Amino acid sequence: MRIVFALSLCLLTSSLFAQTKKPAPKPVAGPGQQVYEQYCLACHQADGGGVPNLNPPLKQSDWVTGDKTRLINVILKGLQEPIEINGDTFDNVMPAHDFLSDKEISDVLTFIRSSFGNKAEAVSAEDVKKVRSAK
Repeated sequence: MRIVFALSLCLLTSSLFAQTKKPAPKPVAGPGQQVYEQYCLACHQADGGGVPNLNPPLKQSDWVTGDKTRLINVILKGLQEPIEINGDTFDNVMPAHDFLSDKEISDVLTFIRSSFGNKAEAVSAEDVKKVRSAK
C-alpha cells in the first residue's frame, strides 16, 4: 500500500511540475529580419534560395557578399536586366525599394550578408546614405 501511495505521489508531483513549466520563448526577429520578411521573403524565400529562373538566391552569391555599393544600388534602383549567379540566369524584375530608410536598408542588407550561410561585413546606414546621395 505504501508503494502505491509513494508512486501516486511521485506521479502527481511530476504532472504538476510539467504543467507549470513554461515553453521556451521564440527568438525575436531583429530589425533586418523584419524588413526581409516584409519586403524580400516572397521572392527570395525563407531560406534565401530564390525561385529558379526568376528570383536569384541570396545565399552563396557574389551579388550579396561582394561589393556593398552594387548591392545597395539594387535596393535603391531595382534591377531590370537578367543576371547570372552561379551559372544560372535570373530575369524577373526587382522593383526599387528606395522608399525604405537608410537604416532599414542597412539592417536588411546586414541581415542578408550574415544569413543563409553568408559571412560578409555589415552595411551601415552611412554606407546607404552615401550611395543614395550619389544618385
